[in-house]
Parts: sequence; structure tokens; C-alpha cells
Amino acid sequence: MAIVRKAKKKLGGKGGIGSGGFASRGGSSAETSSRRPSYVLKTPPCENACPNNNKIRTVLNSFILAEKKGISYDDILKDAWYTFTETTPFPAVCGRVCPHPCESDCNRKEKDGAVSINNIERSIGDYGIENDLKHKKLSDDEYDEKIAIVGAGPAGLSCAFHLAKYGYKSTVFEALPEAGGMLRYGIPEYRLPYKDVLDKEIDKIKDMGVEIKCSTKVGHDVPFDDLKKDYAATFVGLGAHKGKVLHVEGEDSENVFTGTNYLNRVNSGEKVDVGDKVVVIGGGDTAIDAARMAVRAGAETTILYRRTRVEMPAIEEEIEGALEEGVKIEYLVAPLSIKKEGEKAVSMLCQRMELGEPDDSGRRRPVPVEGSEFEVPTTAIIAAISQEPEFNGFNDYREGRDWIKVNDQGQVLVDGKVVEGIFAGGDVLDLGLVIIAIAQGRLAAQAIHEKLRGLEHNVESKPPVIGPDKMINSYYEAKERNKKVELEVEKRFADPTAEIAQSLTREETIEDALRCMSCGMCFDCGTCWSFCQDGAIIKPLEAGGEYKFKMEFCKGCDKCAENCPCGYIEMH
Repeated sequence: MAIVRKAKKKLGGKGGIGSGGFASRGGSSAETSSRRPSYVLKTPPCENACPNNNKIRTVLNSFILAEKKGISYDDILKDAWYTFTETTPFPAVCGRVCPHPCESDCNRKEKDGAVSINNIERSIGDYGIENDLKHKKLSDDEYDEKIAIVGAGPAGLSCAFHLAKYGYKSTVFEALPEAGGMLRYGIPEYRLPYKDVLDKEIDKIKDMGVEIKCSTKVGHDVPFDDLKKDYAATFVGLGAHKGKVLHVEGEDSENVFTGTNYLNRVNSGEKVDVGDKVVVIGGGDTAIDAARMAVRAGAETTILYRRTRVEMPAIEEEIEGALEEGVKIEYLVAPLSIKKEGEKAVSMLCQRMELGEPDDSGRRRPVPVEGSEFEVPTTAIIAAISQEPEFNGFNDYREGRDWIKVNDQGQVLVDGKVVEGIFAGGDVLDLGLVIIAIAQGRLAAQAIHEKLRGLEHNVESKPPVIGPDKMINSYYEAKERNKKVELEVEKRFADPTAEIAQSLTREETIEDALRCMSCGMCFDCGTCWSFCQDGAIIKPLEAGGEYKFKMEFCKGCDKCAENCPCGYIEMH
């Protein structure tokens, strides 16, 4: 390998198309082995890390091949939107709120930083909105069976969307006045604009024939038993709108809120009086969002968290945003009780903590420091320690005090047995990312279709994941990712609903997409052809096509595999 790398450097380039080729190309190499090259598709780490298996590499690779194929970037953006929406109806939404685990595993980060997958998805989602692109169904089939969906959050809407693609009519029952679930009622508008983004992507789902009945609570307005009788299958996608309480003295004060309750009321347009000194308890995204909303209401806001910054589960970018806006964070602090005057809380008694042994979550358990109590004055307290669904009407499907359990097809289990015709996904199973809820809704829709049509369950399988050790970083030109542009802090407070993070320009979107290394899949770089001295590799007639091997000419020198920058070629 070292000899080959030196040869590449001596010839002054990547060894790909446009590098001038190699002077020794017409010669012959001695036979080195009986092994022969073959293409072995790998799973890129970005797609492996995406809970919904979004086709990230396919999208980014289309940008790489656009110029070679003579395709306009308008057409590439359009095709990219259709590729993303094969698996998700929310590219513009997820491009704003997903913590992008795909980027954490991107092989490019070993060189100069991960590809900005999240921002690219956002740009593609915005393109679909701006150009009023319509979703495509999988076929012209239309089925008579109707499906009931409980909850118009990301899981329920994803299930309805994918069922519509199969050809089913579904009715979504939503207890709240508008659709969106936690996307609308749990995320501030400065992170996710409702009218310009969320509503537009929900409208695209409705355009597929999905009916959404808001202000209709199953178990109250509509008995759940009626759904089981009137619909061929039911998907339960309850959101975790019920905030957990602190269980401390004085918590019944009228100015003590849960994080979900506070955000719900503010996002619903209600003006909530929190005074000028707010204390928020917790370290997750809800705590950060609640604190930033309180700051926008004019309050000096402090977050109390019982562990350290390292253990804080909130998205790092959102923590940084909160600090920029003046939110204070006190680490290793836990609440003990709340002091009241009349019906209002006026202060909170707290205690310093230190970290002990790890708990079941793997994080070190906070342990009280004896004699460290102190008092924090406050005009409002927001407890954002956790949340759960409201299970009224669905308690028969819970496992003891646990939440609803399902099998690998999303079918509800009770005492380990499948409850026929009932599926579930999203926060009703466990608190998780939006993209996890979308994936669970999609897989449940697939399972419902298979059950109703009598089809064998199709299990998604992936080729082996390709890691950075199989890539040749030196082949790729160094180019840093585009930095996120955000609204200045002063402008954020001038308009509390103004979106903070700005979308990439079209040029920036293209630039960052071109940084993709196409891990584990050919991107027509021509390196294998350049290194083959025996004429055993034939270029494709059309750009982006597959290079062919003429095995009768191959002498097994391994150079094509050793120098394939994306790890697509192997010798066997």
C-alpha cells in the first residue's frame, strides 16, 4: 500500500479522471495473485446511524454526479426531495430539529468535519415546499380497508403518510386543536416555524387523502372500542404531553409549571406570566426550550441540573444557544422543596450534588453533599425533568407501570402476546428522537399493509458498514463544511418567534453535498481505471455508470482495490 500511495503523490494528483492518467498505463504487470476484483456495496455510516434509514448517500451522490451527467441542480434538488420522501414526510422539519446522529458517524469527520447532512436535508425540504412538490404513491392500487390513527404527531402522521403511499385511506384523531403533536406544542417556533414549514409539510400529507380530525380525543370523544370495530387496523401514536412532577413540598403553587405544560401554552399563543426570575429544573431539550422561552418573556432565567454539562442530554447546539441568550446554568444542583407565600412560590430550597457511581443509564449518579443547602428566589418554577403520554383509555395496553410494548413489526404486545390489529409507535413506547418516531410510523405502515394483503414480512437488511479505515482520505480534496449562520441575539429578542438558524444558500448546499465521500459506493472517480496497467477495467459509456472488469486481462495485482477511495472494490 505504501508504494502505491507514493506513486500517486509522484504523479501529482488523485489518480482519477482529469489527472492526466499514468505513463505506464499501456504496460503489463506480473501476476501477483489468483484473486480478482469485485464490487461489494457497503452501508455508509451516515445511513446506518439514521434511525429511519434515510437514503443519505444516494442523495449526496446525485450532486456529485450532476455535472458529469449534465443534470441541472434544479432537477437534482427535485430528485433529492423525492428520494428523502421515500422514507420521511418531514425533510424540512427534521432538517431543523433532528440532532443529526448521521453526522456523528460521518467518515468525513476524520478529515475536515462531517458533511452538513442536516442542513442539506433542510435545504432540500425547503425546496420541496417552495416548489409545491407533491408526494408520489408507490402504485395506482387503492384498497377498501380504512385505518385509524391516534395522534397527529410525527409517528402518527408518518404512519398515515406511508399508508397513503400504499393506497390506504386513514383517519387521524388528534386531541389538540391542531396537528403536529410535540412538533407543534413542544418545540418553540424559533426552532421550527409552524406556518411556513410544519403546516406546509402536513398539508402535503393531507393532499394524499389523509383525513385529520383535531380536537377529537380518543377515549373521551370517541371510544377506542369503536375504532377497533370500524377500522381494519389502528395505530396508536400518543405524544408525551404530560410533564412529570418533582414530588417536592410546595409544588402545588400556581406559578409552578411542568416544561411540557409551559411550552404547550406558549406555543398555543397564550401569554403566561412567569415574572422576572425563572428557575428551570432539568437538562434535556424541554428544559433548554422552556428556559429560552422564559428569557424571551423578559425573565432572568437559571437552569438547575443535578449532573454536569457532560451528562446533559440536550442538543449541544441548543445549550450553546441558551448560553448566548443569557440563560444561566447551575450544575450539580437538585431541588429539595418550594417555599410559598399564599398560593405562589417565592423561592426554592436546593442542595449541591456530587457524582457517584454510574446508574442504569450509564451516567454517574448524583449524590447529595451534606450541609450544602441554599435558597434560590424565584417568580416561577418550570419542572422539565421528564414527560410521558396521557394513557387514559389505553391503560389496558400497558405492561404494568411500563409504557406500551410492541414487537419488531410495531404490533402491540400484552403479556408477551400480540394484540391483533393494533400497532403503536413514537413516545407512547419510549421518549425518543423525532426521526425515531417517523421510522416507527413507517415500519408500522409497512406491517399493516403486509398483514392486510397477506404478504410475508419484509425485514430491512443492510450490507456491512464501511468505517474510516477502509477509506482513502488523501484522495479527497480538503474542504471545510459551511458554518451555520444564525440570527444575532438582539434580533432574536426583537422578534421572539424569528427562526434563529438560517438555511444554507443553494450554492452552499451544493458545495457541502460535494464533500460527500460516497462511502462504499462508486462515484465515477476513475481511480481504478487509472491504476490498472493491464486494460482489465473498462470505463462506462455514460457518466455515473459502472466500470466493468475484463477478468481475462486481470492479473490480480490488487491496485484497483487498494486505491479505490470509497472502499467499493474488494479482491476475492
